[in-house]
Amino acid sequence: MIMTEMIMNANELKKRYDAGERDFRKVKLSGGFLGKINLVEANLREAEMMEVNLTGANLKGVNLREANLTGANLSEAILPDANLIGTNLSKAKFMAANLAGSNLRGANFSEADFSKADLSHTNLSETNLGGLELSDANLRHASLIRSRLLQTSLMRANLEGANLTYSFVSLANLEGANLTNAILSGASLESANLSRADLSFANLSGSNLKGTIFYKANMRRVNASWTVLREADMRSANLYQAKLSWSNLTDAMLNGAIMIDANLSRANLRNANLKGAIMPDGSTHN
Repeated sequence: MIMTEMIMNANELKKRYDAGERDFRKVKLSGGFLGKINLVEANLREAEMMEVNLTGANLKGVNLREANLTGANLSEAILPDANLIGTNLSKAKFMAANLAGSNLRGANFSEADFSKADLSHTNLSETNLGGLELSDANLRHASLIRSRLLQTSLMRANLEGANLTYSFVSLANLEGANLTNAILSGASLESANLSRADLSFANLSGSNLKGTIFYKANMRRVNASWTVLREADMRSANLYQAKLSWSNLTDAMLNGAIMIDANLSRANLRNANLKGAIMPDGSTHN
């Protein structure tokens, strides 16, 4: 059956949902107030919900595939396991929202705000998150394969175990972020800021880290073999047992870095600044 567009106000939608109706495909509900409403597992595919206020709404398991949520407010909304594939989230607010396990592949995130949001275990592969506000967000074990995070703010974000294989993270701000056990192989983090970030056991093999800032970062047992680390700032970084074999560290700043038991086999250290660095054998470089 072909679904035609339904036009209704917020009160009617709530009344019909409470009566047991769940299929609201292509509903048009622009500018409505649905704060703290319960729409668990509702079908809102292709719905028009521009600037709708869904603050604190319970949208667990909701289908919002290809819906239009431009300018909508979903701060503190509950959206675990939601379907947001291809959804227009331009200028939407998701501050402190719970999107754990949701599928956001192919969604439009232009100017959206996800600060302090729970995006753990979400599918964000091949999405453009460039320039977004994701500070303090939880992206633990999220899939960000081939995603674009150009100039994205991820300060203090939790990316533990996240998969960023072949992602584009250049110029992003990851200061103080948690990237333990994260997968960044083949990624580009050129000129990104990872000062004081925790990259323990992270996989950075084959990545582009030219000019990346790792000042005072914890890179304990990180795998950064076969990487480009030209002009990288690794001052006072903890590189204990790090794998840096076959990497290009030309002009890198390693002043005061701790490299005890690090693997520097075949690494290119031409013009690198090693003043005060603790070398793999435990000696201090003059």
